[in-house]
Amino acid sequence: MNKYKLHTICLILLFSASGLKAQEIFRPMSDISGFRTKLESMSKSTQSIACDFVQEKNLVVLSEKIISKGVFFFRKEDNIRWEYTQPYRYLIIISKGQLFTRDDKNQKLYDIESNKMFQEMNRFISGCIQGDILKNDKDYATEYFEGKTEYLVELVPREEKMRQMLNEVQIWFDKSDLTVSGLKMVESGEDYTKIDFTNKKLNTEIPLEKFSFK
Repeated sequence: MNKYKLHTICLILLFSASGLKAQEIFRPMSDISGFRTKLESMSKSTQSIACDFVQEKNLVVLSEKIISKGVFFFRKEDNIRWEYTQPYRYLIIISKGQLFTRDDKNQKLYDIESNKMFQEMNRFISGCIQGDILKNDKDYATEYFEGKTEYLVELVPREEKMRQMLNEVQIWFDKSDLTVSGLKMVESGEDYTKIDFTNKKLNTEIPLEKFSFK
């Protein structure tokens, strides 16, 4: 399967279960190298993340936005749990080389290690959360901005075929600790999915049971 289909699956798995951030004035970042160095240091020192999230899905064919809420957990190495709790329950877990999904009716388990597509998807999701995706200069053109309380990084796919499905990725970083405070994926046309992360707790003990496939 090619990488364009891969990103489509990423959108479905990561944003299928569908707060907005306050508007802030951003200007071009003055010290990009310093920002990237601090972000890399933060990523290395962060062992776990626990937070709440609010997701907004905007589709031009619908008159109202779709709002979802849930909790997110991350624990090194490569343990991720997305748990949607409102308006309905949906669970995504990535752990031990496997990807697990569950809703009210079905559950599925995929082997990441034997599937290059899922390996890349895992790196894509982790990269967005930890900021490692900014190292991917080959596939994305990147612009850096800063405001009073946040940094903003905009990534635009370099290849035309990719831009037909994913126009842009925007990632907001909290200036106080460089954690990701928001993520927005702009698809073709005016459709987009945006997630705001709140009540973040870093380096707290998250039991491995959170990432079990039960």
